Amino acid sequence: MLSEQSAATVRATLPAVGAAIGEIADRFYEGLFAAHPALLRDLFNRGNQASGAQRQALAGSIAAFATHLVDHPDQRPDAMLSRIAHKHASLGIAPEQYDVVHEHLFAAIAEVLGEAVTPDVAAAWDEVYWLMANALIAVEKRLYEESGRRGWRQWQVVERVAETPDVVSFRVRPADGGPVTGFRAGQYVSVRVELADGAHQIRQYSLSGAPGRSERRFTVKRVHGGAAPDGEVSNHLHAHVRDGDVLELSEPYGDLVLEDVAGSPLLLASAGIGVTPMVAMLAQLADSGHQGPVTVVHGDRSPADHALLADHEAYAAKLPAAAVHFWYETDAAPGTRTGLVDLADVEVAQGTRAYLCGPLPFMRAVRAQLIEKGVAPADIHYEVFGPDLWLAQG
Repeated sequence: MLSEQSAATVRATLPAVGAAIGEIADRFYEGLFAAHPALLRDLFNRGNQASGAQRQALAGSIAAFATHLVDHPDQRPDAMLSRIAHKHASLGIAPEQYDVVHEHLFAAIAEVLGEAVTPDVAAAWDEVYWLMANALIAVEKRLYEESGRRGWRQWQVVERVAETPDVVSFRVRPADGGPVTGFRAGQYVSVRVELADGAHQIRQYSLSGAPGRSERRFTVKRVHGGAAPDGEVSNHLHAHVRDGDVLELSEPYGDLVLEDVAGSPLLLASAGIGVTPMVAMLAQLADSGHQGPVTVVHGDRSPADHALLADHEAYAAKLPAAAVHFWYETDAAPGTRTGLVDLADVEVAQGTRAYLCGPLPFMRAVRAQLIEKGVAPADIHYEVFGPDLWLAQG
């Protein structure tokens, strides 16, 4: 994929670029938003920008992609590209926006590295960028074609359900009365709202209902505290959206989906609001009459904080070979466990395919325990809410 000359240059300069990639990302976003302030106002997540999470994710993805190119010149990191492309498609990213990113990213590289950016170095990293950009553009084009549309559609809230004090589900139907395309359990939609200052902010929320219905359900946890504007969309949805209101949603995207499971042993592990895609997966398995063993694992602060608890239990109960293991830090009822999720005494069948969703520390711990139990790393799939800082380990 990468030319031999460029590969040699990238390999030689990767340590220097890698060491400066955080500063490059900072300069890139500063220049981008100075030239195009509407991007921060109406496209980028202001909370992630304020916390620095998005900048870390950009730096990590560029470094991981370049490292893969020089270490595996005949392969493409499709898993990483798929994860990014699905997120981009949910935001409605267009091919011409890659030119804007290129302009400001390479200005930042030249500013940070100075004279080290010779014409050969610039050409090599330009090749890296366009290999990544063009691969993403191609995947995003396919995703738009498969979904039948790019951009936003209006959906009316037909029911708002308070799941816990901090979690609300919204059932929505197309405001135009048109058909609802299917989705795959584990996918999410982007929700775009207009805030009090006139900004249009976008967040992704997992679809938490069964696929194949005439409506969709997504579930939102309110984000408390932290430096503003963290949680501005979740708090807006909790405070202002009621039955009858209209929201703008994207088509469903996301690559954490059940693939050809047939009778394979499955393990669905979640913590906190990470339960949402797992409930959708359980609903799909129940609807399809899945007969294979399914291990359901969840950790939460308490039963009262366990969003979609009734659905979690009900769908698992419909599966003939399901084993349910819940952990709560407090108020654990009989049949559940106290403390953090620990798979030490949970039986994990040979050939298990695992799906994880929750905070990164939880997923790291569960992944390590599953590997110790003999689950192949390639059979452990995960979803991150927010910028994916784990891409290199995907």
